[in-house]
Amino acid sequence: MKSKFQISLISLALLMLTLSLPALAALGGDVTSVHEDQAQMKGTLKTTQAAAYTVHEIKASAGTVVKEYVSPAGKVFAITWHGQFIPNMQQLLGTYYQQFADAAATQREAHVGRRALSIQHPGLVVQNGGHMRSYFGKAYVPTMLPQGVTADEIQ
Repeated sequence: MKSKFQISLISLALLMLTLSLPALAALGGDVTSVHEDQAQMKGTLKTTQAAAYTVHEIKASAGTVVKEYVSPAGKVFAITWHGQFIPNMQQLLGTYYQQFADAAATQREAHVGRRALSIQHPGLVVQNGGHMRSYFGKAYVPTMLPQGVTADEIQ
Protein backbone atom coordinates (compact mmCIF):
# COMPACT_ATOMS: atom_id res chain seq x y z
CA MET A 1 0.00 0.00 0.00
CA LYS A 2 1.27 3.46 -0.87
CA SER A 3 1.98 5.95 1.86
CA LYS A 4 0.41 9.41 1.85
CA PHE A 5 3.88 10.79 1.11
CA GLN A 6 4.25 8.62 -2.01
CA ILE A 7 0.78 9.55 -3.24
CA SER A 8 1.57 13.22 -2.64
CA LEU A 9 4.83 12.93 -4.60
CA ILE A 10 3.09 11.21 -7.50
CA SER A 11 0.33 13.82 -7.49
CA LEU A 12 2.88 16.63 -7.41
CA ALA A 13 4.84 15.08 -10.27
CA LEU A 14 1.73 14.71 -12.43
CA LEU A 15 0.70 18.28 -11.60
CA MET A 16 4.14 19.53 -12.66
CA LEU A 17 3.80 17.63 -15.92
CA THR A 18 0.55 19.37 -16.72
CA LEU A 19 1.53 22.96 -15.92
CA SER A 20 0.50 24.66 -19.06
CA LEU A 21 1.74 26.96 -21.67
CA PRO A 22 -0.65 27.64 -24.53
CA ALA A 23 -1.36 24.90 -27.09
CA LEU A 24 1.55 23.51 -29.02
CA ALA A 25 1.79 21.33 -32.10
CA ALA A 26 1.10 17.78 -31.09
CA LEU A 27 3.62 15.05 -31.70
CA GLY A 28 2.56 13.23 -34.85
CA GLY A 29 0.40 16.18 -35.92
CA ASP A 30 0.61 18.48 -38.93
CA VAL A 31 2.86 21.47 -39.42
CA THR A 32 -0.21 23.67 -39.98
CA SER A 33 -0.52 24.41 -36.26
CA VAL A 34 2.91 26.06 -35.90
CA HIS A 35 1.63 29.59 -36.54
CA GLU A 36 -1.33 29.02 -34.22
CA ASP A 37 1.12 27.88 -31.55
CA GLN A 38 3.22 30.99 -32.07
CA ALA A 39 0.18 33.23 -31.66
CA GLN A 40 -1.07 31.41 -28.56
CA MET A 41 2.37 31.48 -26.95
CA LYS A 42 2.74 35.15 -27.89
CA GLY A 43 6.18 34.17 -29.07
CA THR A 44 8.54 34.65 -31.92
CA LEU A 45 9.02 32.06 -34.63
CA LYS A 46 12.32 31.10 -36.21
CA THR A 47 12.40 28.42 -38.91
CA THR A 48 15.57 26.54 -39.81
CA GLN A 49 15.86 24.09 -42.69
CA ALA A 50 18.08 21.03 -42.18
CA ALA A 51 18.83 18.42 -44.81
CA ALA A 52 16.00 16.03 -43.85
CA TYR A 53 13.63 18.15 -41.72
CA THR A 54 12.59 21.66 -40.70
CA VAL A 55 12.81 23.05 -37.16
CA HIS A 56 10.21 25.58 -36.06
CA GLU A 57 11.47 27.29 -32.91
CA ILE A 58 8.96 29.25 -30.87
CA LYS A 59 10.26 31.45 -28.09
CA ALA A 60 7.49 32.44 -25.70
CA SER A 61 7.41 35.84 -24.04
CA ALA A 62 8.15 34.09 -20.70
CA GLY A 63 11.36 32.68 -22.20
CA THR A 64 10.38 29.04 -22.72
CA VAL A 65 11.57 27.72 -26.07
CA VAL A 66 9.78 24.93 -27.93
CA LYS A 67 11.24 23.38 -31.07
CA GLU A 68 9.01 21.38 -33.35
CA TYR A 69 10.81 19.05 -35.77
CA VAL A 70 8.82 18.54 -38.96
CA SER A 71 9.45 15.88 -41.59
CA PRO A 72 9.30 16.54 -45.35
CA ALA A 73 5.82 14.95 -45.20
CA GLY A 74 4.72 17.81 -42.90
CA LYS A 75 4.42 15.76 -39.70
CA VAL A 76 5.83 16.73 -36.30
CA PHE A 77 8.13 13.81 -35.42
CA ALA A 78 9.90 15.38 -32.43
CA ILE A 79 9.54 18.22 -29.95
CA THR A 80 12.05 19.72 -27.53
CA TRP A 81 11.63 22.35 -24.83
CA HIS A 82 13.65 24.31 -22.31
CA GLY A 83 12.85 27.20 -20.05
CA GLN A 84 11.24 28.28 -16.81
CA PHE A 85 8.08 26.20 -17.23
CA ILE A 86 7.21 22.67 -18.29
CA PRO A 87 4.92 22.90 -21.30
CA ASN A 88 1.49 21.30 -21.22
CA MET A 89 2.46 17.70 -21.96
CA GLN A 90 -1.04 16.72 -23.06
CA GLN A 91 -0.99 19.36 -25.76
CA LEU A 92 2.62 18.62 -26.72
CA LEU A 93 2.13 14.88 -27.03
CA GLY A 94 -1.40 14.81 -28.44
CA THR A 95 -2.46 11.21 -29.10
CA TYR A 96 0.75 9.97 -27.42
CA TYR A 97 -0.17 11.58 -24.10
CA GLN A 98 -1.91 8.58 -22.52
CA GLN A 99 1.05 6.31 -23.31
CA PHE A 100 3.32 8.94 -21.72
CA ALA A 101 1.11 9.40 -18.65
CA ASP A 102 0.91 5.66 -18.00
CA ALA A 103 4.68 5.18 -18.37
CA ALA A 104 5.42 8.26 -16.22
CA ALA A 105 3.13 7.03 -13.43
CA THR A 106 4.76 3.59 -13.51
CA GLN A 107 8.24 5.11 -13.39
CA ARG A 108 7.35 7.50 -10.56
CA GLU A 109 5.84 4.64 -8.52
CA ALA A 110 8.98 2.56 -8.97
CA HIS A 111 11.35 5.39 -8.01
CA VAL A 112 10.27 7.49 -5.04
CA GLY A 113 11.87 10.92 -4.92
CA ARG A 114 12.95 13.47 -7.46
CA ARG A 115 14.59 12.29 -10.63
CA ALA A 116 14.56 12.93 -14.34
CA LEU A 117 11.90 11.17 -16.36
CA SER A 118 13.10 8.84 -19.11
CA ILE A 119 10.65 6.79 -21.15
CA GLN A 120 12.17 4.56 -23.83
CA HIS A 121 9.38 2.72 -25.66
CA PRO A 122 9.50 1.51 -29.27
CA GLY A 123 6.69 3.92 -30.19
CA LEU A 124 7.61 6.88 -27.97
CA VAL A 125 10.68 8.32 -26.31
CA VAL A 126 10.37 11.11 -23.72
CA GLN A 127 13.12 12.63 -21.60
CA ASN A 128 12.23 15.37 -19.14
CA GLY A 129 14.29 16.91 -16.36
CA GLY A 130 15.50 20.03 -14.64
CA HIS A 131 14.45 21.94 -11.58
CA MET A 132 12.31 24.93 -10.72
CA ARG A 133 12.67 27.64 -13.38
CA SER A 134 15.00 25.50 -15.51
CA TYR A 135 13.24 22.63 -17.24
CA PHE A 136 14.19 20.78 -20.39
CA GLY A 137 13.08 17.78 -22.35
CA LYS A 138 12.42 16.10 -25.63
CA ALA A 139 9.91 13.70 -27.10
CA TYR A 140 9.99 11.84 -30.38
CA VAL A 141 8.50 8.92 -32.21
CA PRO A 142 11.37 6.66 -33.38
CA THR A 143 9.37 5.26 -36.31
CA MET A 144 8.66 8.79 -37.61
CA LEU A 145 12.29 9.91 -37.78
CA PRO A 146 13.06 10.82 -41.40
CA GLN A 147 15.51 8.55 -43.19
CA GLY A 148 19.07 9.35 -42.17
CA VAL A 149 18.04 11.31 -39.04
CA THR A 150 19.21 10.03 -35.66
CA ALA A 151 17.79 10.72 -32.22
CA ASP A 152 21.01 12.57 -31.35
CA GLU A 153 20.05 15.33 -33.79
CA ILE A 154 16.98 16.19 -31.72
CA GLN A 155 18.20 18.82 -29.27
